[in-house]
Amino acid sequence: MLSSLVSKGQLQTPAPLELIVPWWSFTKTVLAATALTLVRDGLIGLDDPILDQPFTLRQLLRHEAGLADYDELAEYHAAVANDEPAWSADEMMQRLDGARVRYNPGTGWRYSNVGYMFIGRLIERLTDLTLDDAVLQRALNPLGLSNVRFAKTRADFQSTHLGSTSNYDPAWVYHGLLIGPMSQAALFLGRLLCGDLFAPALLQAMQTARTLGGPIPGRPWITPGYGLGLMQGSIDGGYSLCGHTGCGPGSVIAVYRICDGDASACCAAFEVGASEGAVEAIVVGELMQVLRHGD
Repeated sequence: MLSSLVSKGQLQTPAPLELIVPWWSFTKTVLAATALTLVRDGLIGLDDPILDQPFTLRQLLRHEAGLADYDELAEYHAAVANDEPAWSADEMMQRLDGARVRYNPGTGWRYSNVGYMFIGRLIERLTDLTLDDAVLQRALNPLGLSNVRFAKTRADFQSTHLGSTSNYDPAWVYHGLLIGPMSQAALFLGRLLCGDLFAPALLQAMQTARTLGGPIPGRPWITPGYGLGLMQGSIDGGYSLCGHTGCGPGSVIAVYRICDGDASACCAAFEVGASEGAVEAIVVGELMQVLRHGD
């Protein structure tokens, strides 16, 4: 298991060797932060309809746009398990019938990687930059991150901690797959939620979550919810957890922040062959230890 702790925007547990790991769906938090800088700069409103689409940016970011997810396709899982090259985005959308909304936007909730693919395209269109450059210039560099990039080929993925045991094609992650050190994931979340990227009102909107039911067996959530690119909800002890979990073939990452009054800490954990709940529990345990013993 790999983990990193951040308090007051500074790394508390520097790893002796900064291994590169896939950030999986924590990439969504970075994409959401990048998209919100567009709102900050007046390039789009959270509740403006997306061009030629029936949903808004807020609905995309919060998985309320009515879109399906390619994760529901059995042939997708079979192709990934067989180490096949990724389909083109057009082929994936055709197999999924991905352009069809499954419910009226804003009236329901359904986790959708496709929605975040649309967010990536929107970022490119409104910035006139590649997604790589937009994320770097608008989110990673301003928050002082380093050695974080998108993996696009199998060779890129080979540079990660999983590289020697995996022939995974990162193009299967259609919204893009960031790879980087664990410390940088924890730093990103800590600095983002401390308000270093945009004004408090926008940060509050990012953390305004749709509640998604009650406790989840095997996971720490009592009232899970989803904000704008953030998983958020209450856990035991009356605390609130905010961040994102991500999983891919054979591994899980969990990056979360916990607050207790003015005290806060972030933890990122990564483990091979573990469940989402197990890695989330590791994060919660380390965060609670920080709160109990202070800095």
